[in-house]
Amino acid sequence: MRLMARRRRTAMLAATTLVIGGIALPAGAAQAAPACDVVYATNDWGSGFTGNVTIKNLGDAVSSWTLKWTFPNSSQRVVQGWSAKWSQTGSEVTATNESYNGSLGTGASTTIGFNGSYSGSNPKPTAFTLNGTPCNGTPANKPPTVSLGVPSGPFEAPADVPLTATASDPDGTISKVEFYRNGLLVNTDTTAPYGYTLEDLPAGSYTVQAKAYDNANGIGVDEKAFTVSAASGPRLVATPSAVSVSEGGTATFNLKLSAAPTASVPVTLTRSGDTDITVTPASATLTTANWNTGVTVTVAAAEDSDTVGGTATVTASGTGLAPLAITVTEVDNDVPGGDNAYVKKFLDQYGKIKNSGYFSPEGVPYHSIETLIVEAPDHGHETTSEAFSYWLWLEAYYGRVTQNWAPFNNAWTVMEKYIIPTHADQPTAGSAGTPQYAAEYNLPSQYPSALNPNISVGQDPLRSELQSTYGTGDIYGMHWLMDVDNTYGFGRCGDGTTKPAYINTFQRGTQESVWETIPQPSCDTFKHGGQYGYLDLFVKDTGAPAKQWKYTNAPDADARAVQAAYWALTWAKAQGKQADVAATVAKAAKMGDYLRYAMYDKYFKKIGNCVGASTCPAGSGKDSAHYLLSWYYAWGGAYDTSQNWSWRIGSSHSHFGYQNPFAAWAMTNVNELKPKSPTAVGDWQKSLDRQLEFYTWLQSAEGGIAGGATNSWDGNYGTPPAGTATFYGMFYDVDPVYNDPPSNQWFGMQVWSMQRIAELYLETGNTKAKALLDKWVPWAIANTTLGTNWSVPSELKWTGQPANWNPSSPAANTGLHVEVSSTGQDVGVTGSLARTLIAYAAKSGNTAAKTTGKGLLDALSASADSKGVSTTEKRGDYKRFDDVYNAADGQGLYVPPGWTGKMPNGDAIAAGKSFLDIRSFYKNDPDWPKVQAYLDGGPEPTFNYHRFWAQSDIAMAYADYGMLFPNG
Repeated sequence: MRLMARRRRTAMLAATTLVIGGIALPAGAAQAAPACDVVYATNDWGSGFTGNVTIKNLGDAVSSWTLKWTFPNSSQRVVQGWSAKWSQTGSEVTATNESYNGSLGTGASTTIGFNGSYSGSNPKPTAFTLNGTPCNGTPANKPPTVSLGVPSGPFEAPADVPLTATASDPDGTISKVEFYRNGLLVNTDTTAPYGYTLEDLPAGSYTVQAKAYDNANGIGVDEKAFTVSAASGPRLVATPSAVSVSEGGTATFNLKLSAAPTASVPVTLTRSGDTDITVTPASATLTTANWNTGVTVTVAAAEDSDTVGGTATVTASGTGLAPLAITVTEVDNDVPGGDNAYVKKFLDQYGKIKNSGYFSPEGVPYHSIETLIVEAPDHGHETTSEAFSYWLWLEAYYGRVTQNWAPFNNAWTVMEKYIIPTHADQPTAGSAGTPQYAAEYNLPSQYPSALNPNISVGQDPLRSELQSTYGTGDIYGMHWLMDVDNTYGFGRCGDGTTKPAYINTFQRGTQESVWETIPQPSCDTFKHGGQYGYLDLFVKDTGAPAKQWKYTNAPDADARAVQAAYWALTWAKAQGKQADVAATVAKAAKMGDYLRYAMYDKYFKKIGNCVGASTCPAGSGKDSAHYLLSWYYAWGGAYDTSQNWSWRIGSSHSHFGYQNPFAAWAMTNVNELKPKSPTAVGDWQKSLDRQLEFYTWLQSAEGGIAGGATNSWDGNYGTPPAGTATFYGMFYDVDPVYNDPPSNQWFGMQVWSMQRIAELYLETGNTKAKALLDKWVPWAIANTTLGTNWSVPSELKWTGQPANWNPSSPAANTGLHVEVSSTGQDVGVTGSLARTLIAYAAKSGNTAAKTTGKGLLDALSASADSKGVSTTEKRGDYKRFDDVYNAADGQGLYVPPGWTGKMPNGDAIAAGKSFLDIRSFYKNDPDWPKVQAYLDGGPEPTFNYHRFWAQSDIAMAYADYGMLFPNG
């Protein structure tokens, strides 16, 4: 699947030198006869590009070098580079060797790289000099050749189809091979033999391609097609579906059939990929007697001297059976922590995540494997920007352990294709326009909210800057929610078929829980819903509303993506592979540029003591910035491009759980992650400082962090209760944004957020982060139990409030208190808590934090199953499936009297309907009978859920402990 790259070991010979004309030569040698060749290759992404330059010395040996060229286009600039000291004067670029790559013997090569920018075209330079001597330039490039191999089948759903490719180049080298499925890039492999396994394919027709690139970006392509038929009869099953094996060790998996065969079935086992990995036996027989118990298959990894872990694919096949692929990852023991037991646990958990149904056929991560689950997403096969950000983070860890960065880059590619709206998804985003004010209310029954053009709205300080920087009005940020399988049937802009499909849910105030939501398409063309689609359920226009698109960004997810990119960059640099992730890291910086919309009041009103929608002044410049990561930012516009309008808003409500000072630090201090807009780095520096102040202001006497603050009380710039504490004039809110359940009741918010504080402390030693952790960690440990009956905090109860914030002299919050009101075994929260404690322990040396973190990992290991890690959950809240609106308590699905419409499947939307009534597809879910039994008076239903974010957090917790504490 992902194959091992071998590092060539070279002996360095010392010799005395003399210097002639600035070129160091071996003593006794004649003046060097200079000759050189340069290969210059680029990877463009619009207004930016990555350049990779390979210098080959064809003359006498040199011990230092300076390469120069002149850009043909005066706008071409080197922004930042690696593996050389870079400078640029006008259009002339100079690259001088680093201390470690100055020596180039005859025939030796070195590769250097940079990120660049340009406007218009990006032509390649045609002439290069090395130490003042002209090089041959880039030779005429002949394209590479590639041959794609696909097994003959047959393939039955869910099918695993291993792809292989052989590639060669007549006048250079192969730099990479990309694999595509139905036009979507699914993997990039940089090391021969090239391969990738398509996993869990549903029935359908598939076209696959292998695209080979040479060292001058020449391209060769080969294409194949195959069909996956619906399942019939027995199929092969492997448990686990992926394994890791320590270098010099062995591992096993069980191979069986899903149903009894009519006769004995001979099965062959073949290995492709890393030749260090072997499989025994080479064949096995599954019979009418052992089909259910199966046979044991052993894989082994040979001891070698490289420092890169390899992967191989073991393919089980038999006559009449669909081939089954099992991914085997070698755990290298030649790097610190490489063969650590917890690193192996990471790879085992990673393998389960990649091979157990967590991804759609398009390669999009689901919220959970299970479909019947109702929490923030109202269906398990929806996905969130949260899931995508965790996927990026997971793949960064995979690159850390294996030195394979293709999965990280591919995760960003899939994210960019599906959950970052394209220009076609936001066609009028560049049009001028400002939002119209509509008040927020506490209850869904108070909606729709009337637009009020008489309320002043402030100036958007980012629109023109971003458009100037990137040359487009499109927003580069993730929408928060997608219907991956198009279960609702909205499709894209009402087409009913395209999947994944952009959808939205929460729209109506703080008391709107998931049980009161009405799902709607993000692009509303009035194809479904009522007369005006779904728009007039939420907002009352002065006339007939226009067809429109609109998206909502969850800032914590985008910030987490930047956080993941930082670690990918850091670990790739340590491996000498910065060029592998450079283009993706540049996209993360771009995402961070747009993420600044989360720093602003919803309607760009001035920050501080903002009371009265009509009297709170509109902002100008950046006086509407609170510099925190608020709950969302949103943007929308006309569906009809001839109407030419769009809008953008921030959010007035900031929850501590969404802050990410680590991402703010990275975008302030790491050149590759600094956004390009002129004021962006300054904004993120202010945000870093402000976020750390925010945590300090909200830290309770016990150590837990309280809710947050708002610049718009009740969402309508109302008057808060007398004596409400303030933070830079924003009002303290114990549970910002939503109250059912209270938004700071769940302990998960604590660990998600404090893990970022712990990473900031780990990486920078930040004293404010340390002070927060020194108080928070003992509180968390005191409420955690290890051992057989382990538990972590679950629900919290808050009393009191913080003191008014005084930046020059912060007061102790002696009147703000938190109590752990219940504990539990939420595996995702446990993984995140373990990660927080492990990072803190690694920097501080705190023994209790290390011991507790390890103890939690061991508890999670004891709860492992074939798909990941899970514990049994009771879901008493599922009684709300059939709740209809009750005015007495405000709960149940509220539809305004007289409003009628239909969901795409024909479910009626009207007063008196329930959550289930407009989601009748749930009645066909395989888990529905136990929910129905509960609604009929039976016991609370129980589930073992596998949420994507939770399984990823657990995997990364294993890797953190193994890499930060390689000796245990």
